[in-house]
Amino acid sequence: MKRLAWPSWMPIDPYIVLLLGTVGLAALLPARGTAADAVSWASTAAIAFLFFLYGARLSTREALDGLKHWRLHVTVLACTFVVFPLLGTAARGLVPVLLTQPLYQGLLFLTLVPSTIQSSIAFTSIARGNVPAAICAGSFSSLVGIVLTPLLAAALLGSSGGGFSAHSLVTIVLQLLVPFLAGQVLRPWIGTFVTRHKKVLGLVDRGSILLVVYTAFSEGMVRGIWHQVSPLRLGGLLVVEAVLLAVMLLLTWYGAKALRFGREDRIAIQFAGSKKSLASGLPMASVLFGAHASLAVLPLMLFHQMQLMVCAVIAKRRAHDPEAQEAAPAPAAHPAVAAGSRSR
Repeated sequence: MKRLAWPSWMPIDPYIVLLLGTVGLAALLPARGTAADAVSWASTAAIAFLFFLYGARLSTREALDGLKHWRLHVTVLACTFVVFPLLGTAARGLVPVLLTQPLYQGLLFLTLVPSTIQSSIAFTSIARGNVPAAICAGSFSSLVGIVLTPLLAAALLGSSGGGFSAHSLVTIVLQLLVPFLAGQVLRPWIGTFVTRHKKVLGLVDRGSILLVVYTAFSEGMVRGIWHQVSPLRLGGLLVVEAVLLAVMLLLTWYGAKALRFGREDRIAIQFAGSKKSLASGLPMASVLFGAHASLAVLPLMLFHQMQLMVCAVIAKRRAHDPEAQEAAPAPAAHPAVAAGSRSR
């Protein structure tokens, strides 16, 4: 029987459809009482396992080799944790004209989370950019973000972010960094198994994120915080995020050119430096924002879909640049491309 494929003309990533379906399920059947406690515990365990798999997949040698290209990684980190937060802080002037205070807090939090790994690699490969650099840049960003994102949230969001404390930082480190390091330690023994079963484990990845989304939005529904968002405010948020993405795409491309990076490196910088990770942002938001996490992650979910759609178009056009045509024929697709643009 021929396997059904997602229509190529469909602009929406199929995973986004699942995310939206999960939000709808949480709206109709939110977890309450004992069920909510069980779902919350399962969500925490699933995210810990997700980062354990990240650690088991990342080649230590590959990461160390990537350190040689330190200028590129510093540039990506600066875009992710300096330029993005500065733009987020500047957006404060849009309250209350376009954004409500809770939506602005979610937008600001969006600018603080790490870059993606999977989609940055996929788009860099499609555009014939520096794939090894994209792998390392995304991985370094995720590791740095485990500590830096909560610290930035404490400085820029303060108590309005849901009560950031040293306990929040410890919780994030235990839930994300410790499992990642455990995966790295066990990689010599389980690395081959993880690589061999990457498709099945990929389903675990995406299922973990769906569980976190269901948990956050269930709690939001039970507490009735969704009455704070009107269609007009939602439209304003989309406009602001479109401008934010456009600015970052332009800055990463032309800024990298001004810094004298080659074409392949500029592609890696653009795709790694202009994105935000849903997988890292969701568990952090659940810790930092507590009951208000569902509203806080709404800007991140919308930005996630927007960046995938726009970067897919850019990657295809980059592949047909005159410079790309002069280069060697396109190499075999990197393993990350097989996963499409399903961003981590």
